[in-house]
Amino acid sequence: MAYDYSDRGKQPVVENIEGMTLENENYRTTIWTGDNLQVTVMTIQPGDDIGLEIHEGIDQFLRIEEGTGLCKMGPKEDELTFERKVKDDDAIFVPQNTWHNVENTGDKPLKLYTIYAGPDHVPGTVHKTHEDAKNDPNEH
Repeated sequence: MAYDYSDRGKQPVVENIEGMTLENENYRTTIWTGDNLQVTVMTIQPGDDIGLEIHEGIDQFLRIEEGTGLCKMGPKEDELTFERKVKDDDAIFVPQNTWHNVENTGDKPLKLYTIYAGPDHVPGTVHKTHEDAKNDPNEH
């Protein structure tokens, strides 16, 4: 099925989020940005990760649709005291101001979607690869 991956934030939208997540081939595609919420779909290649990050004042929810990985969280960049394996259908809840990363430990792409409360990326952000995200001056 062909999905509309444009950022249609602030418009009413109904989507098959699982289908969009599984068909997405980009590292990150922002599909909806509102004033207090943002949704992206992500594909993390084997051996890659989301990248160690922190969202100041923003809670985050991630749902794994396909693949396996390792979720790490903690109060400091070098103190990731929480570690859990993640797989299909797992949900990850990241409290605001918490360092976190999700690594793809499997041999196939890790497919997930994430909800930021409030938005963390510029509306309409698309990063074809993790490297593109790292080189984006709008990313922290």
